[in-house]
Amino acid sequence: MKMTTLKLKKILEDRLANDNYRTSYNRDKDTFRVEWKESKKGMSITLPNVVAKYNQRGEEAIDELEEHITEALRIMNEEHQLTGMEKYIYPVIRATSFPTKTKAGESLVCKDHTAETRIYYALDLGKSYRLIDQTLLKNEGWTLDRIDEIATFNVRSLDVDYKHDRVADNDFYFVAKQDGYDASRILNEAFLEEMKANAKGELAVAVPHQDVLILADIQNKTGYDILAQMTMKFFADGRIPITSLSFIYEDKILEPIFILAKNKPEKE
Repeated sequence: MKMTTLKLKKILEDRLANDNYRTSYNRDKDTFRVEWKESKKGMSITLPNVVAKYNQRGEEAIDELEEHITEALRIMNEEHQLTGMEKYIYPVIRATSFPTKTKAGESLVCKDHTAETRIYYALDLGKSYRLIDQTLLKNEGWTLDRIDEIATFNVRSLDVDYKHDRVADNDFYFVAKQDGYDASRILNEAFLEEMKANAKGELAVAVPHQDVLILADIQNKTGYDILAQMTMKFFADGRIPITSLSFIYEDKILEPIFILAKNKPEKE
């Protein structure tokens, strides 16, 4: 049965029927909104995007959307605190183009990382997490330094198991635990130092999207090219893309690698 935006609207209305929710449909924008009646906090769904996913994946796409909406609404309706929740605070890496304010206009707590990336902070809530804003930080009487110290400590406690692949005499390592903090492991300095100590060549690092950290032991010029192509592919496929650039890790500093073209033969 072919899915249309109006059919999808009806399905979502039925699935999200709740006395505490209000739903509405914007015909001009083809969006469906669901929000809490009291607070008016909620989210808007672009229906044609979901129709496209449904055509690819069927009913599973709608099940996933329903779960995402109900979880997001639950989080919006909760009061959160940081004190007592210290072990659930983690750093998350995002592109520098990522918003620094919520849709409600709240400033998010963040700090610079590299020219391509920025660090935000998340309160882990099980199935999802909430990015920490300045209001929440201020209400707790916390500073940026304190939350950064706690989050960095917690990221070091995460597993750093990796898969290894050897291509054209270069070694590539992939951390992909799918826990929402794979890219965040780039902040585990002890892990990077260990990988650097064991590298035969130069250690390069990439965070193309949230759910992977790539480390590369580059032992020849071809290695840079392979890493560039690999990072670009991961970046294009990622659910939350970060950066298609890779970094050289040297003296505890991440320097972007600019690989402009495929390896060209050197002139004699």
